[in-house]
Amino acid sequence: MAALSFGIATTSISSAAAAAYRVSPRNRKSTISCIGWDPEGVLSPPQGGHLARLEFKKSLEKDADAREAFERQVREEKERRQAFRQSRVVPDSPQELIEYLLDTEAQDIEFEISRTRPRLNEEFFAHLKFELGQLRFAVNKTQDVEDRLIELEALEKAIQEGTEAYDKMQTELIKAKESLTTILTSKDVKATLLEMVERNELNRSLLALLDENITSAHQGNQKQAAEYMEKLRGAVLKYITV
Repeated sequence: MAALSFGIATTSISSAAAAAYRVSPRNRKSTISCIGWDPEGVLSPPQGGHLARLEFKKSLEKDADAREAFERQVREEKERRQAFRQSRVVPDSPQELIEYLLDTEAQDIEFEISRTRPRLNEEFFAHLKFELGQLRFAVNKTQDVEDRLIELEALEKAIQEGTEAYDKMQTELIKAKESLTTILTSKDVKATLLEMVERNELNRSLLALLDENITSAHQGNQKQAAEYMEKLRGAVLKYITV
């Protein structure tokens, strides 16, 4: 059996996180809305209506050239976003980090939460709350003060809920790694799965980790390993949905 990749990939993040939060850049009015976790920032908001999306999907299925062009566009956009992210330098101080996050585009906020998580600590939130307090109790409530208050309140909620989702995901992924190791080293996989069902240890995070390793095996041309983990995934899925 080929060595397994236990790294935290974006596909695993997407499966593990229940939601993420949209924060608009500081040069626009800040809002928060619940969206799917998309740390790659490739998927843009749906355009048109449900029927328009269905027609677009059908056209891709029928037209190989259109599908190839669309997939190329997605790859190019992903590469562009990755290059842009890497060009940004994460600051050290809480005040600079606040400005950095306010300047982050909506589709990058999930990525930045994961990258800056160690710095989103008590010191950061204390600094944020201090500035919020100053704005809320300001003697002269100018429009600039009101706008800044809206920005920071949106940011505070986004970061609080985003870090909670990220931390929960990390905990689930650690448990999923342990579960997968237990299964792969078991002499009786079926019995092990039944025991894990009783302990409620089979979940979507484990499926996401299996998916990541299946993809890695296919990319590494490790057909036997991929087939084994696909069968294992089917067994895990069966027990989850029972």
